[in-house]
Amino acid sequence: MKSIGFIGLGTMGEPMAANLLRKGYPVLVYNRTSGKADRLVELGADVAASPVEIAKRVDVVITMISNDQAIEEVYFGDSGLFQALKPGTAIIDSSTISPALAKRLASEAANRFSDFIDAPVTGSKPAAIEGTLLFMAGGDRKTVAEHEELLLAMGREVIYMGPSGSGANAKLAHNTIVGINAAGLIEGMAIAAKSGIDASAFLRVVQGGGAASKQAELKGRKIIEEDYSVQFSLELMLKDLKLSSVLTDTLGVSTPMLESAKSLFQLGQAAGYGELDLAALARVYESWIGRRIGEPSAAALEAALPTDAAAHSEGSDRRKKTRVPLDIPLMMSVYQWEGDGGFRGQSVRGRLLDLSEDGLQIESEFPLENDMFIVIHFLQESQLPPMTARIIRIERKQGAFKYGCLLSGLPLYQRLQLQDYIAGQD
Repeated sequence: MKSIGFIGLGTMGEPMAANLLRKGYPVLVYNRTSGKADRLVELGADVAASPVEIAKRVDVVITMISNDQAIEEVYFGDSGLFQALKPGTAIIDSSTISPALAKRLASEAANRFSDFIDAPVTGSKPAAIEGTLLFMAGGDRKTVAEHEELLLAMGREVIYMGPSGSGANAKLAHNTIVGINAAGLIEGMAIAAKSGIDASAFLRVVQGGGAASKQAELKGRKIIEEDYSVQFSLELMLKDLKLSSVLTDTLGVSTPMLESAKSLFQLGQAAGYGELDLAALARVYESWIGRRIGEPSAAALEAALPTDAAAHSEGSDRRKKTRVPLDIPLMMSVYQWEGDGGFRGQSVRGRLLDLSEDGLQIESEFPLENDMFIVIHFLQESQLPPMTARIIRIERKQGAFKYGCLLSGLPLYQRLQLQDYIAGQD
């Protein structure tokens, strides 16, 4: 039986190495952060002091590492694998890395008369624990076949994808779908929650209909219960979407849904949720809808409360929607069409009076019309870009006009900027 070196004992690597030990393989482990090998030592693993020690002692090296930079260190560093790789050693990298780096590793291994397989996985932590991972393998077909039994000690299937780099390409395409599906699930659950629909009831609809997905199965209950223990972290999801974005730029593929999903996970990372499970993206949506997705619906609460308590709850809900009073000076650019097909514009003064989830209210002495679009300019100190709004309601009071406005086509990052600015004015 071949001796195995396993490098990278994180969320995925530790249970993968554990399954190899349970199948009787001799395993030498290394992790850049000490202390993560303790459970594996109890199962019979030996611990190496560096990647180069692993390269000197084993027949097959498996790496499961978080990103390209860490891979560079493990393979090319002063104590890296390539410093002492024995001819005939097989390397299997199951990390999610850029295809360009996977091809480079294959080339470097070949220069040292060794084999390289890029074999990333799908299945996340539960599958790693259960030994039901799916490997998508790139490299020499014969080499992949020779190591299939070893891979199946950690998984349920090995699918050959093509030459070196093909496994990495397949993983990024796959995780693009994962990210988009996860964002779609959370967005749909947010819509239902904001509509007053019970989240558990809605999840049953999702899982029983055309919206059913692995993400709904894995993340639905986690979102409802606010269980963000890591199966696959938000920051790693973002890392993979960024890699996929680079790949698609290289391939010349237009990917609007990928870019939207990437922007959403960037918001989650910026909000401090990177080390939580990717399902924590739900917290971003919860900040927008003003409630927890898993919060009991109004109907459920009313059913559980006496009549007078239900009435009080309804009144409390109305108070949640009360607009936030403000008094912030701003300028508005107003454009009017002329009869010859051109238009003229002018700037007028106004004040932001209040803000709610649904829009904002501006006061001005300048008369405007319903359904007119205006461009709002905040003070320079706000560092806010101009924002386009549509007037949907007009009230006249004491010689001034109050305009109810909906922001139009506002990117997510600008909406967060506006919220942060307004919060700073309280």
